[in-house]
Amino acid sequence: MAQSMIPNVRKRPTIRDVAREAGVSYATVSRVLNGREWVSPEAVRVVREAIARTGYTANPHARSLATGKSGSIAFLLTEPQHLLFEDPNFSVLLRGVAQALSDRELTLILMIASTPEERTRTIAYLSGGHVDGVLLVSPHSGDPLLSHLVQAEVPIVACGRVLGYEQQISSVMADDRSGGRSAVEHLISVGCRKIATITGPQDTAGGVDRLQGYTEALMAHGLPVDEARIVHGDWGRVSGATAMRQLLEQDPGLDAVFAASDAMAAGALPVLRDAGRDVPGDVRVIGFDDSGLAATLDPPLTTVRHPLDRISDEMVRLLTDVINGRTPLSITVPTSLVIRESSPS
Repeated sequence: MAQSMIPNVRKRPTIRDVAREAGVSYATVSRVLNGREWVSPEAVRVVREAIARTGYTANPHARSLATGKSGSIAFLLTEPQHLLFEDPNFSVLLRGVAQALSDRELTLILMIASTPEERTRTIAYLSGGHVDGVLLVSPHSGDPLLSHLVQAEVPIVACGRVLGYEQQISSVMADDRSGGRSAVEHLISVGCRKIATITGPQDTAGGVDRLQGYTEALMAHGLPVDEARIVHGDWGRVSGATAMRQLLEQDPGLDAVFAASDAMAAGALPVLRDAGRDVPGDVRVIGFDDSGLAATLDPPLTTVRHPLDRISDEMVRLLTDVINGRTPLSITVPTSLVIRESSPS
């Protein structure tokens, strides 16, 4: 008799195999796999040990049909694509979120929606139930994307407060106002009195709050808030350079600059150098973020640390709560000042 040519393929372990190995019911294994809360620690332990022994792996398609969940989370950036690679904050946040989702066996989907066409496609995809929730990065007030997602009841957690949607969209944010205030108070403490600022976009909470911190610090010390010393940027390096040129034209005697991002500070430094201004001898400069960029600048940048590692963890944790029906809320994470050569103590 001819030998069979069919290979001996090992049957894929099932939940029932795990239940038999663990000595528990099928329902108990199902509850452990789906992360339900009403399972004893002992049951969780024996089921996980049985999973390891049997080599069981979940079938994502079957789980999606059974639970009504996709197992996928969208990382949605509402800035132009090039900023994902140029702004170190976005890559740091993306890396942290990816790790936090991986720890929970969730799949990350990267989406960018900065143009009307991208927004239309994004709204259709996210409203269609293809993801369980959205991690929203750099939201701008007035963006029509926001109202569509809220109306579609898509679970959302934003990085930063979403202006106009504070009651509907959960958020995790740095204490931007306190961070801006601490930067300016440091400049005042070392003798600066003509302090300018390059702000972030004023349709973002971070841009608004960091400017407010700047203003509060000046007023608290009896210093004027001079409109000639306030120029708006877009977080990017080019806008920082453009704003620095404008500030020097409007107030040549300025002795310090608080830039609301490290990238904008990086754009300002060569402009000051080309204008014959020594940093920190003539003009002190402080940024915001403490990104990897800050320590590599010439001179190394004094900056406010934006704790993106913690923010990414908190965003994922909070989103899982929202997906499970928890009430939206906001979390504020403290900042700290990192002193370097661009504005020493």
